[in-house]
Amino acid sequence: MNIHILAGGPKEFVPDLNPYANETWVGVDKGVLYLINEGITPVESFGDFDSVTEEERHFLQTNTNLNIYPAEKDKTDLELALDWAIQQNPCQIKIFGATGGRLDHFLANVQLLSQPLNKNIDCELIDKQNVLTLKKPGTYNIEKNTNYPYVSFLPFKQEIKDLTLIDFKYKLKNSNISFGSTLCISNELINNIGTFSFKDGILMMIRSSDAF
Repeated sequence: MNIHILAGGPKEFVPDLNPYANETWVGVDKGVLYLINEGITPVESFGDFDSVTEEERHFLQTNTNLNIYPAEKDKTDLELALDWAIQQNPCQIKIFGATGGRLDHFLANVQLLSQPLNKNIDCELIDKQNVLTLKKPGTYNIEKNTNYPYVSFLPFKQEIKDLTLIDFKYKLKNSNISFGSTLCISNELINNIGTFSFKDGILMMIRSSDAF
């Protein structure tokens, strides 16, 4: 099972959801309204719903089951939804509507990806321009994607050791990438499939649709 989460970030950053319409969906705050308006009924909905009007809240309550939480709490609405998703033990989680707008929420949302990573659940944060995921040490194959031709690698919270890139435009072999380095920004695959590997640290991989 795959679980898709739509948070309540700026709608202009949310890609077309039609290719994912038949998946299991979870709505977060105003993201629930986005889903209903797209003809998608979420299986669960989380949030304090302080970003919707009273009229919109009434509309949501008549169209889906809302888990309403107080505005003052120890977790963000998205973290509550992600906790539920992890408990379902899915193969993959995709998060939409979690970029753009406030930087504090965006940075927290990136850090949230460490939670499914710790449970060995693949998780992606997706918007119209980017797909972001975290990787543990190992060897991975990556396919060329014309929608996201640029690939960047960044340390998540510590040095990446022995990073090797094969079949990339800018190759690396057993290189250590320190936190704060921009060495691995905006690379490209030169073949249909490339390989990257590293031995220590947590790697953040971002696939982007244009150079900047």
